[in-house]
Amino acid sequence: MSKAGAGVSIAKVFSLDYEGRGVARCNGKTVFIKGALPCERVSYRPVRSKKQFDEAETVAVLQPSAARVRPKCGYFDTCGGCSLQHAAPEAQVAYKQRVLEEQLQRIGKVWPEQLLAPIYGMFWGYRQRARLTVSADKQGRLQLGFQARKSKDVVDINACPVLPDAVSSALPEVKATLQAAVAAGCVVKFVEFLAGDALTVLNVCTQHRPSESALTALHNLSDGLGDGWQIWLQHGREAAYPFYPHVAPPLAYSLPEFGIIMPFRPGDFTQINAQMNALMVHRALAMLDIRPGEQVADLFCGLGNFSLPMAKCGARVLGIEGAEALVQRARQNAQANGCAENTRFQTADLFETDAATVASWGKLDKMLLDPPRSGAYAVVQALHAPYLPQRIVYVSCNPATFARDAAVLVAKGYRFKAAGVMNMFAQTAHVESIAWFERASK
Repeated sequence: MSKAGAGVSIAKVFSLDYEGRGVARCNGKTVFIKGALPCERVSYRPVRSKKQFDEAETVAVLQPSAARVRPKCGYFDTCGGCSLQHAAPEAQVAYKQRVLEEQLQRIGKVWPEQLLAPIYGMFWGYRQRARLTVSADKQGRLQLGFQARKSKDVVDINACPVLPDAVSSALPEVKATLQAAVAAGCVVKFVEFLAGDALTVLNVCTQHRPSESALTALHNLSDGLGDGWQIWLQHGREAAYPFYPHVAPPLAYSLPEFGIIMPFRPGDFTQINAQMNALMVHRALAMLDIRPGEQVADLFCGLGNFSLPMAKCGARVLGIEGAEALVQRARQNAQANGCAENTRFQTADLFETDAATVASWGKLDKMLLDPPRSGAYAVVQALHAPYLPQRIVYVSCNPATFARDAAVLVAKGYRFKAAGVMNMFAQTAHVESIAWFERASK
C-alpha cells in the first residue's frame, strides 16, 4: 500500500467479497474497495472506517485486470441492480466459485470431495422477474427504476440489459403511462414484471384503487404492449388480480425435462432465471438419484419447483413451506401435473424445527434443502438418528450460511461429496450453489 495524495491510497487487490467489492490489505487492515477487481492495482478513497475493516471506492485503476470490461449498461455507475458488469462474464463465475471456496474454508472449515464445474446460463436478458420502484419529484415528474447504490433514491432508467428485450423496450411506454396515472391522482408504489413462457405480466401496485382516468391509461398501455401481455393491479396489501385483458394464457414456466408446467402469480416466489432454474433442477435431481418409491422431503418447497420433478421420478414427496399461499399453489400444481398421489404438502415454520419435528416427518431416504439466505440451521441441527436421510442435496443462495450448515452436517457423520456454483444472477455478486451430502457407511 502507498499514498497517492490527500485521502487517497494505492493498493493491490487480491480477492473479491460476496458483495462484489475488491479486497486488499493495507497497514494490516482489510479494505473493501467498490469497483476494484482481483489482480488490479488501484487508487482508492476510504468512505467508511470500522475497527476491523475499511470500506472504500475506486478512484482510478492503475493496473487493470485482464478480466475488466466496459459495462454494457449506461446506468451501471449509479444503479444498485448490478455490481459486476465491469468484469467479463466468465470471470464473474470464477470469482463466485472462489467466494464459495473461501466461505467453506473460513466459516465451515469443510471441503467437498469434488468441486463441480459451474453451471452457466445467459449473461444478459435473463431476469424474468423484477420489481421497479416508482417515485415522483416535487414537480410530479416520475422516476422508474432500481434503487441507487449509495442511497434510497430511484435511478430513472429507460432500458435494462438484464431484463428480457421485450420488457426492457417497454419501459419508456410503461413510464409514460404511469406518469399519466400519477397526474390523475394515482399513487403508484411499484411495478413488477413477470415473464412466463407464454405471458408477461405487468403488476401495478397502487396505494388505492386508481381513478377511471388512470384505469383508462392502463387499458391503453395494454393495447400498446400487444399480445402476450397482461396487466394486473394490486392495492396496498391486497392480493394482485388480473385487470386487462381479462382472458390470457396462464402465467407459468415449464420444466420440459419432466413434462411440468408450473403456474404462478405475482407475489409467489419463483427463480428469476428460468433457463438456470431448469439446469439447477436437472442437477439437483441427478444428485438425488431418486429411485421409485423412495421417501423424499423437499424443505422450503415453495410452489413445488423441486417437489414435482421428484414425484415424476417416482418418489413419495413431503413438501414443507412456511407460506400457506405457496403450499396451496404447490397442491394445485401437483394436481395439474398429475403428481397429487405422490405428493403431500404441509405449512410449517422450518426455522423452528426441533428433534420432535424431524421425528414427525418419519424416516426419509433423501432430502432436498432450498432455504432463503438465512440458511437451514435449525433443520440440520435437529436431524438425528434414526431419522437421518441417506442423502441430502442443499441448494444455497448464501455461501456463508451454507458453509455453517455444511459443517453441522459433516459433524453429524455426512460425507461432503460435492459442491459447485450456479450463475443464477449474472452481472451481480450473488452466489448460488448446490451441494451433495451422503451419510457415511457404518
